Amino acid sequence: MRVFVPFESLNSETRVALIPESVQKLTALGASVVVESGAGANSYFLDTDYEKAGATIATDRNAELAQADLVGRVLKPPLDEVAQLKPGSLHVSFLDPFNEGELIEAFSKANVTAVSMEMIPRTTLAQKMDALSSQANLAGYFAVIKAAERLNRILPMMMTPAGTIAPSRVFVIGVGVAGLQAIATAKRLGARVEAFDTRPVVEEQVKSLGAKFVKIDLGETGQTEQGYAKELTPEQIKMQQDGMAKICAQSDIVITTAKLFGRTAPKIVTEEMVNGMKKGAVIVDLAVESGGNVVGSKLDEEVDIDNGPRIIGIGSLEGRVAVHASQMYSANIYNFIEHFWDDESKQVGLNLEDEILSGCVITHGGAVVHERFK
Repeated sequence: MRVFVPFESLNSETRVALIPESVQKLTALGASVVVESGAGANSYFLDTDYEKAGATIATDRNAELAQADLVGRVLKPPLDEVAQLKPGSLHVSFLDPFNEGELIEAFSKANVTAVSMEMIPRTTLAQKMDALSSQANLAGYFAVIKAAERLNRILPMMMTPAGTIAPSRVFVIGVGVAGLQAIATAKRLGARVEAFDTRPVVEEQVKSLGAKFVKIDLGETGQTEQGYAKELTPEQIKMQQDGMAKICAQSDIVITTAKLFGRTAPKIVTEEMVNGMKKGAVIVDLAVESGGNVVGSKLDEEVDIDNGPRIIGIGSLEGRVAVHASQMYSANIYNFIEHFWDDESKQVGLNLEDEILSGCVITHGGAVVHERFK
């Protein structure tokens, strides 16, 4: 099997699909790996690093796209590149399938097997391939680091000869993978941390990290089979906002992580709540790329509210720690290939009845095969 890793099409993308360590493992399996020149530069992996790991460095992108049995990327490809892919090949990347109908149709017409890394099932067996979780973990970490850097005070309590400094208060909204890492990071930095989620089942996890779980009675809530929070009714959203307003007003940092898979993110922090926060406070909206949880947040911008907080809406925060983000994503890609590797044919085996493949394969054999996108 010939694997090709192209330079990411968006210049702002700092991650790379495979790092040299994973290349070495793939070549040991029996695959040949080709990396476009400079593909790892934004993650500080040089062409020479890839060559030492056993990869071939290529400069003719179009020729490699046409020859590769598997193309691995971080982000979805440009639409015009799909037709260049080899018929029968695999394409593995984040695809944003709920919003990319035209792209999915292009994969189908090109007879390419498109694997969406967002759709990897959240099961124990697939955990090692779960790229959404691996990247969210880093985003949650960096959200706290970014907020601490922007905050006009320190996070930990300090007892000094000049007096005692009270710890900063951090409020995390949404206790998924990103939220849990944000809680853990804020606690390590010495902050007083509170957290809220519509799923009562996460209370124990919050407490295990030393944070306080905020209870707001919303009536019946829960989570999906994939582990995501279920969408709230308008009445429940209003109850949630009322319950959180007081906590936001007391907080120095608010981090929102609430996303609805395949849908626009819910507006949780209202304009009234934002205006009720103290001057110098910081809000980090981790859902800004899917519409945002915070009224007033803007993608890739920092918005200062008059006499109020600063709203940070930077997208893809995991890309700010590109070395480890690439390391984790690369491991996800390798684990996917290795799990389905056939030693005899030296190819990835495609049994679409497998629960992992049936969850993440969107197109195959010239058709859209995923039940949710047919």
